[in-house]
Amino acid sequence: MNRRDFLKSTAALAAAAALPKVAKANEALEAIGAAAEDEDAGRLIVSAPMLQNYAETSMGIAFAVSDMANGYVRYSTRPDMSDAVTVKCGGFRVTDMNEHVMLVRLTGLKPATKYWYTIGADRIAYKGGYDMKITGNEEDPRIYSFTTAGKAARSHFCVINDTHARWETFGAATDKLAALAPACVIWNGDATNVEESIDSQVEIFLAPPIERKDYAAEIPYLFSCGNHDSRGLANRHLERVWMYRQPEERQSRDWDLGRNFAVRMGDIAMIGLDTAEDKQDSNPIFAGLFNSAAYREAQTVWLKDALQQEEIASAPYLVAFCHIPLFDPRPDQNPGDVVPDDKDPRYRTDFANWQRTCANMWSPLLSEARCQLVVCAHQHRYRFDVPDNGRSWAQIVGGGPSLKGRDFATVIEGKVRDGKLAVQVHRLEDGQILDSIFFAPRRKL
Repeated sequence: MNRRDFLKSTAALAAAAALPKVAKANEALEAIGAAAEDEDAGRLIVSAPMLQNYAETSMGIAFAVSDMANGYVRYSTRPDMSDAVTVKCGGFRVTDMNEHVMLVRLTGLKPATKYWYTIGADRIAYKGGYDMKITGNEEDPRIYSFTTAGKAARSHFCVINDTHARWETFGAATDKLAALAPACVIWNGDATNVEESIDSQVEIFLAPPIERKDYAAEIPYLFSCGNHDSRGLANRHLERVWMYRQPEERQSRDWDLGRNFAVRMGDIAMIGLDTAEDKQDSNPIFAGLFNSAAYREAQTVWLKDALQQEEIASAPYLVAFCHIPLFDPRPDQNPGDVVPDDKDPRYRTDFANWQRTCANMWSPLLSEARCQLVVCAHQHRYRFDVPDNGRSWAQIVGGGPSLKGRDFATVIEGKVRDGKLAVQVHRLEDGQILDSIFFAPRRKL
């Protein structure tokens, strides 16, 4: 027998002798895996918390559950939670009960203040209006923290956009955000695709299949809707997963404008606008079931008032965020006002690549307020536009949903340092800084 045959035979004998041990080891591993699955299956709280609607005196906290429940948040100004206050989801009159998402609003907070918090939920057996009981309780053992917005907050934001439930890209984005550690992240639209079920929304926002499960548990997020974030039966009620702005932050006139925000973060005033659909309301594909035109007009009235708020008007820097760009220098790009159904041989697409209607309504107000920068998305290509032709603000268009190729993903970072707003554009694929742009403070009136 030569050496090679001897080694092969010896290996075969050893493998045969090891088979019973391997089988027992596999059985043990399967038993451990089954036990873990059983434990997970019995869990009530099935996601880390997500901080939503970063603001000066309030914070939204959302988390997913697996069964009918009522959730709550305990929060404190002390890391040992010794003065903790409990707030249940649902507000006054009756608490909320559902089997998907717990949405808790914390109000009456102090600006630019650090808070510590925990989450919990009561499991509910509900058989009718006179037959309900709490059958168990579960609390996340971890103590999390957040810091509210305000004039004394850190002047540091990051922007992601067009993530489209692409998990490799989203995982890389959350890793980059954790490294940059901004005071707030703006998710600038098209987080979703066409979502028909609340389960898919829960996966996208609360329980994404990425390594960093607690990506938004201590970094607050703001959300500017993209056109895809209104498509699908579930997305028509996205507020069931990503709550609207707190009621006390809106006038009764603006009750339906739950996605707009006007937030002061240190020296930066941040304005959030929703450009809505990239197709006309009259386009037959939507069967007359969209109302974007009136929505944009209502936001124009809101924007005029928001820009006059003292905390916004007095900020050295004013940055606006919206999904669809408000400017494009290329004449073959559809401006979104082609009637009746968006098609015109002059343009390369039959949907809006930029939003001339929104620009006509919002740009004069932003220019009058001396806005320095508008951050947009939608086109899946990074671009920077300098102010020009009566447009006093610069525009940054974020990248796309891929790690490689022309539509590579970006993280846009803005930070006040050395008396200027420094904006850097990070490419996720290799960490390269594509652009560094600096803005001087606004002139005082």
